[in-house]
Amino acid sequence: MALRTAGPSSPDQLAALVGASRTGVLQQLRVLETDGLVSRRTERHGVGRPRHLYDVTASAQQLFPTNYDGLAAGLIAAIGAIGGRELVDRVFETRRNQTAERIRRRLDESLGGEAPFFERVRELAVVQDEQGYLCSAELSADGTIRLREHNCAIYHVAANNLAACEAELELFRAVLGADIVRETHIAAGDRCCTYRISARSGD
Repeated sequence: MALRTAGPSSPDQLAALVGASRTGVLQQLRVLETDGLVSRRTERHGVGRPRHLYDVTASAQQLFPTNYDGLAAGLIAAIGAIGGRELVDRVFETRRNQTAERIRRRLDESLGGEAPFFERVRELAVVQDEQGYLCSAELSADGTIRLREHNCAIYHVAANNLAACEAELELFRAVLGADIVRETHIAAGDRCCTYRISARSGD
């Protein structure tokens, strides 16, 4: 935070800013530099030893606050103001189709076209987990398959636009070619989104 606010700084400057020892600051800077989050350059000024200036790298952006959720919600509201609910639904439908195609390709590349149905559900759960949904697939003793999302990665969007949740439900149906029922729903106040998934006859 000190580097982001103050800009390129020496270890002495940072130590003064954060109220820590120069040695402690240097240790932290070396770790951050190794991780690619901080860069270092040498600056010469008159006689004597050159000083090192440290600054954050582009990779460090992920560590700072973002408001992508707010941006997305604002864009959807703007789309609704221009074209009404119909245009909002069309936007979600287009995105759903694009996402479905991308996930189908991944499932085919990862599992092949003849993978067992539950393996495809489990790979879909991996995809959703990577997107921040804390997702898992479960196979009960009676053969029931459930997909659980313990986090809504687009909560503020979903809370104000039912189209987002409907798009997700249709996405799962399209990708798996399955019958899917949502049993619990974060946007409705439940702790997680739970989907009961059944292979269609012949699958």
